Amino acid sequence: MPIGGVKMDDALSIISDGLSAVTEGCKLPVRMKNTEDWPKAEVISIRQIKGVLQYYVHYVDYNKRLDEWVTEDRLDTRKIEPPTGKDNDKSHANTTTATTTGLNTPKNPPTTAASTNNKATPVSTSVAPPSSGVASRPPSPGLEESPIVTGTTVLQAALQKKTARKRKSQSSTETLVTDDSSSSLSTANNSLSASLTSANNSLSASLSGGLSDVTLNIDNKKEVEKTTAPRLTGSLAAPGTHDDAITRMKNVELIELGRHRIKPWYFAPYPIELVSLPCIYICEFCLKYVKSRVCLGRHLTKCNLKHPPGNEIYRKNSISFFEIDGRKNKMYAQNLCLLAKLFLDHKTLYYDTDPFLFYVMCETDNKGCHIVGYFSKEKESSEDYNVACILVMPPYQRKSYGKLLIEFSYELSKFEGKTGSPEKPLSDLGLLSYRSYWTYAILQVILQTKAKE
Repeated sequence: MPIGGVKMDDALSIISDGLSAVTEGCKLPVRMKNTEDWPKAEVISIRQIKGVLQYYVHYVDYNKRLDEWVTEDRLDTRKIEPPTGKDNDKSHANTTTATTTGLNTPKNPPTTAASTNNKATPVSTSVAPPSSGVASRPPSPGLEESPIVTGTTVLQAALQKKTARKRKSQSSTETLVTDDSSSSLSTANNSLSASLTSANNSLSASLSGGLSDVTLNIDNKKEVEKTTAPRLTGSLAAPGTHDDAITRMKNVELIELGRHRIKPWYFAPYPIELVSLPCIYICEFCLKYVKSRVCLGRHLTKCNLKHPPGNEIYRKNSISFFEIDGRKNKMYAQNLCLLAKLFLDHKTLYYDTDPFLFYVMCETDNKGCHIVGYFSKEKESSEDYNVACILVMPPYQRKSYGKLLIEFSYELSKFEGKTGSPEKPLSDLGLLSYRSYWTYAILQVILQTKAKE
């Protein structure tokens, strides 16, 4: 039966065609959860559960903690943007998908010529920056190996490029030469071979003598990047790690910490056997993670901790601060970092906790000390950073606990006789917390100054 001038079969065909165009890396409007907004979103991954397709989307210009799995009824397939830089040629699209796993959206994918002549590509990408004004995303870790620029590689690539150019020139010359000029052609070929050999020898000598200059240029480029980019220490993410599709997707559905059930915001490298479960149960005192409430009950009968390990260095009313050495209490520090990664996007410190101190803030009652938040700092910071990572657990946010953590970090810096500052870059919520703290601190100073006058 026709509906609005369109047959039902035609309507279903149109819908099916629209959904078939939704691929990993494309962008289209998606209706956000519990709203009527349709912001543009990028499709990160596609899965099928019980015959129903689900799409993991990242809302463009929104924080990653809002990423979610959506069904096809929340997609507007009328305005699909194909992955940036993808060719319409199906074979080329397959080649690009094989290179990038179809999960990233590189702005400058390798062309067909570059993939064919793969020996000449490392020279231009390693020594000189790309000529395009648009910077492509770095490759996902583990998917592509960075080419090593050595004397042999540079020489071989340059010679191959020069030989290809000569062959092209030679083929064009052969089409213009008649049968009567075969002798002159052979003479030209001989002279061309001689000149090519001479050029190759001179190129070999210049490359062998100037290889140190190439290495020096690369080192200088790295130094420039280090000076211009924000400092990223072991507790923060390195550039490029977020292009890995696995780390871009939330992998934990739910955690239970004490009396709170919390929905994580970001990826965290918990064991794969726990990630597949609907909920991960975490002991709120030692932060050990288990797979079920029964296992947690057994653990609590054996766990002798009622507060974080370490020294209690501050207490007022029900608030306590504990100082934990990442070397002496390695297991607790590692579990704390894993827990924090669920709510900190730029954190990569999980296991190498020895150079860090952790200051855990707790609310105390008759059952023990319950973790509210924490911040970490390097034991020896060459730039006098007083905070590496800072976090308030979601159930305790918007209660001014963040300001208390920030103020405590500055009080420690005063005690040490240093001018402290947090590591950069700050997360969006961290930036808001520091702005709020300093706004309040500056206003307090102004009001006190006016009162004295």
